[in-house]
Amino acid sequence: MSESSNSSEIKVLIVDDHDLVRFGFKSLLGAQDGINVVETLGSGEEAVSWCRDNHDNVDIVLMDVNMPGIGGIEATHRISSAWPDIGIIIVTVHDDGPLPKQLLNGGAKGYLSKGNGVEEMVTAIRDVHNGKHYIAKDIAQTLALSVLPGETNPIDTLSMRETQVLMMVAQGTRTQEISEILSLSPKTISTYRKRLYEKLDVSSDIEMLHLAMKYGVLDDNNMPIKK
Repeated sequence: MSESSNSSEIKVLIVDDHDLVRFGFKSLLGAQDGINVVETLGSGEEAVSWCRDNHDNVDIVLMDVNMPGIGGIEATHRISSAWPDIGIIIVTVHDDGPLPKQLLNGGAKGYLSKGNGVEEMVTAIRDVHNGKHYIAKDIAQTLALSVLPGETNPIDTLSMRETQVLMMVAQGTRTQEISEILSLSPKTISTYRKRLYEKLDVSSDIEMLHLAMKYGVLDDNNMPIKK
């Protein structure tokens, strides 16, 4: 391939903790003209570390949300803050819930569900690479409907950081581990946990897990709460 064609390619990093998803996305995108999958990774930590060393060699990151460790929310925040020229497109199981709003406010440039076809994924990649934002049609419709009167979602009241803590607590991550992952003190995490109980009107982590599942913050592949 010529040097000029290489320079015109959109360089894509795929981040997802499922091998089949990474392989599937890489295969689908590899068949598209002008798109080059430069790497596939399985965690937010790997994505941040890889971007630190290779930020000049990536244009777009396809980022899963629900992953162990720092997950997609924190990885999106860290990458978009450090290297704003990298366009992050969230790819998630869910097409509803509050996460599109929070992640787009937190630095993501696009949002897709894993049910969207390859054509829409390619359109999102090209639009974001051209400086635009992209929200899949089904997600955009869900967001529009979410502002209708009579429908309330308690997760909408949470900040992005509160949502991160909610996801980790619901997955069974201990306070000390959350504090290390997010570089916050255990006392601060305990304060967030108390605030979540109050905002969500729950009295236990089990109730918080049920709420997170109900409103699409976690998917069925996430770990249950540890006893």
